[in-house]
Amino acid sequence: MTPGVLYGVGLGPGDPELVTVKAARLIAAADVVAYHSARHGRSIARAIAEPYLRDGQIEEQLVYPVTTESTAHPGGYEGAINDFYADAAGRLMAHLEAGRDVVLLAEGDPLFFSSYMHMHKRIGARFETVIVPGVTSVSAASAALAAPLVEGEDVLTVLPGTLPPDELAERLRGTQAAAIMKVSRHFAGVQDALKRAGRLEDAYYVERASREGQRIAPVAEVDPSSVPYMAIVIVPGREAAQAPVSAAPAAAGAGRVDVVGLGPGGRDWLTPQAQAVLAAADHLVGYGPYLDRVPPNPRQQRHASDNRVESERAEFALDLARRGARVAVVSSGDPGVFAMAAAVLEVAAEARYADVPVTVVPGVTAAQAVASQAGAPLGHDYAVISLSDRLKPWEIVATRLEAAARADLAIAIYNPASQSRRAQLVEAREVLLRRRAPGTPVVVGRAVGSPDQQVTVTTLGDLDVEAIDMRCLLIIGSSQTQVAPSTGRVFTPRRYPSPS
Repeated sequence: MTPGVLYGVGLGPGDPELVTVKAARLIAAADVVAYHSARHGRSIARAIAEPYLRDGQIEEQLVYPVTTESTAHPGGYEGAINDFYADAAGRLMAHLEAGRDVVLLAEGDPLFFSSYMHMHKRIGARFETVIVPGVTSVSAASAALAAPLVEGEDVLTVLPGTLPPDELAERLRGTQAAAIMKVSRHFAGVQDALKRAGRLEDAYYVERASREGQRIAPVAEVDPSSVPYMAIVIVPGREAAQAPVSAAPAAAGAGRVDVVGLGPGGRDWLTPQAQAVLAAADHLVGYGPYLDRVPPNPRQQRHASDNRVESERAEFALDLARRGARVAVVSSGDPGVFAMAAAVLEVAAEARYADVPVTVVPGVTAAQAVASQAGAPLGHDYAVISLSDRLKPWEIVATRLEAAARADLAIAIYNPASQSRRAQLVEAREVLLRRRAPGTPVVVGRAVGSPDQQVTVTTLGDLDVEAIDMRCLLIIGSSQTQVAPSTGRVFTPRRYPSPS
């Protein structure tokens, strides 16, 4: 049997479009795709390569036993890591012996501060290996700055941020240009070394180069506690530094952030003001499905992200604006109702964003949209409550439901249930039934404003909690809410009876 080949495949800095044609071809053809991850299981390398994977491939996830934490291994950190590399190499060689080609994914370049080299040293003497170079983070960071790194007679030095500040400062004094890697937990020392070497004002920080959430800032302005693993410091050479750098504050004051409500559904629910602000933006930032509702414009850049990273999304938008861009952060419904306006304004309150204008462009809320399709169930005083306990304790949610029910308010309930969060709605119904009659009208609106819209009128006693999901909004009537016998329309009168 012909042994397999080990391919060390560089994926570049993060953007899947920066994967080389050769790397993409080999990833798709491989029998086995291997990648490293920490114990949380997430692998940046696999995420970059995902567009090129195919069904039926064997995946070997090589999970580090330790990263920065302590270990009970008798050999300490080095012993644990060496045992891990030996075990991982054995797993890959078992595939190679069976004739399977193995692609081992590496962020950036396989032989540039990469974990691949540890496998190469253990496997290369026994099996054929092929190295596929990738775009390094140094190149990606320089491209993000849109400025030359070196020019003419400039000398570039690549340095690890793990060096003691004294040594790092000395090496910085002896070079024209520098790229400083591995800066995350050592960033305060890197700042100190740059200051000692007289290079702090020349240095730029690039976070997540080429990836969603890319951030650029002068090193002097970066809080060391905010620096993630995927970050690098670039010090352009003396000759190259004559060119403008995109992170420089030349465009400061020109940018702005508008937090825009898209309404609950299609274009008919979008206000003219929101439409005009979206059209004027240079960048659109938001949760992917919401961005998909905005018609594409090739002039604009779109930055989609997961729905659970609101603070990171806000920071990303504000950083773009600080560099002179006009940014629209989109929210479904109204951005001020359980949406992005509060998240953006909270981050914008930090001193570093004091000069970035932020405006909120309102939209039709889900509560008003559902109410309009059922009649006027919110015609009198009402409360708006989210059942999600992701950002607040359930005890607070239950207390507020009890208070709203005791006050005899109609209640609009957002985020009533999800696949993993079913018990809250059951308990909420029990809380309300202690204060409301079983015959209290309830409006269930699902996907209102979309082609899948469904609006159902039921009662609190008959509410089928198993049929409710995150696409639904509920309106629980007050003691005065009625359903018109002739039309089925739901309304809450504006008058309220005087206490007897």
